[in-house]
Amino acid sequence: MKALQFDRFGSPDVIVLRDVAKPEPGPGQIRIAVRACGLTPGDWAVVDGLLADQLPPLPRGLGIEVAGTVDALGEGVDGVEVGDRVFGPAAFDGPTGGAAEYALMAVWAHIPVGVTAEQAAALPMAAETAWHALDDLGVRQGELLLVHGAGSTVGEVAVRFALHRGVRVIATAGPRRAAALEKIGAQVTGYGDGMAERVTALAGGRVDRALDTAPTGGRIDRVHQAGPGGGSLPSLIELTGDPDRVLTISDFAAAAELGARITRIEMRFDRMGEFARLAGEGILAVSVARTYALGEIHEAARLSKSGRPGGKLLLVP
Repeated sequence: MKALQFDRFGSPDVIVLRDVAKPEPGPGQIRIAVRACGLTPGDWAVVDGLLADQLPPLPRGLGIEVAGTVDALGEGVDGVEVGDRVFGPAAFDGPTGGAAEYALMAVWAHIPVGVTAEQAAALPMAAETAWHALDDLGVRQGELLLVHGAGSTVGEVAVRFALHRGVRVIATAGPRRAAALEKIGAQVTGYGDGMAERVTALAGGRVDRALDTAPTGGRIDRVHQAGPGGGSLPSLIELTGDPDRVLTISDFAAAAELGARITRIEMRFDRMGEFARLAGEGILAVSVARTYALGEIHEAARLSKSGRPGGKLLLVP
């Protein structure tokens, strides 16, 4: 089968497309024929050496989010059959990941009727991150939440989840994403000079809590530089009046300096069934910007790392 791998750590330029053996599912695992694989900033961090001592030795694959058709079942697997459509995180216990023609999974959910494989593959990481971020921030029904960087995939999902929980949402986003966010029920304003004043006017005063989901250009531990996220945490703290009411999913250095919260990095994927249900009901969705063939990984990486992909980027084997 065709699969993306890398033999050394570095930039996405080290990723190559190879012919490799098809992986065999172990106990509790399934194998799927991959129809779509979502790309995330975490992929580039892993290629750069993040979690190097916790993942299999090199060569290693990439691609965390996958959707496809069940191709084989490992020992002890029930509740799913060959031919079923499923989505979730790819298993990383071998030299390949989700960016391949076939992938292994240990956690999955059935793709709801009416949801495409591409739409499903866009969901796991954004849904998992946004759900835990709202919980960690302590967002409550009836509160006013500011989602900064709501044009990102995590930001869009956070807006959707918050609205579903009965929370009023003000979102900051660029002009390309503003109309879509307004359509689902958020009040939207742009980035840049005067943002705090515009948010205050929309809120009629302070906001209750603020969630920073602005992109970091592919490094999940990097302080926001110029662009939508640059200098955001001081403004968010000013808007809430309390650093404990502000949470960031990526700007950890600034959060430590200013006393703001950070969200958990751990990905348990224990709510995949609930995410599937919400996707089937049209509550959970991520806008897909572009799809690429496996051999176009370097082009996809450049757009992803720009911090402005305009939506989810997917590999389609």
